[in-house]
Amino acid sequence: MYRLLLVTLGSGVGGGLRYLFGLWTLRAFGTGFPFGTLGVNVIGSFLITVIVHLGLNRGLFSEDVRLLLTTGMMGGLTTYSAFNYETMRFFEAGDYRMGLLYICVTLLGCLLAALLATLLVRALS
Repeated sequence: MYRLLLVTLGSGVGGGLRYLFGLWTLRAFGTGFPFGTLGVNVIGSFLITVIVHLGLNRGLFSEDVRLLLTTGMMGGLTTYSAFNYETMRFFEAGDYRMGLLYICVTLLGCLLAALLATLLVRALS
């Protein structure tokens, strides 16, 4: 039950951060491209890599803190379902080029974020 509460708390914080980041990107960039979802997925990919590496390889976080931050907070922050919905909206509107661009930028952006996080934590270790 304790771990469920940790995940629930982390998910609430992550979801709130996702909401605020989405509002900011809408004001900053408009509605033409889903920068909010892309941003939280790239940022989340970077952060979850750092958290797991520091927790497992450096022992910096306990298992409970890792669970709070990864399954909870990063799970609430990042969102595949929104990415999927936004991609389908592009395709349904006949904008296949933008849909494919979004898929590629998301996939490569998240993988690059994880690679950079890995290089960073290794360099700091």
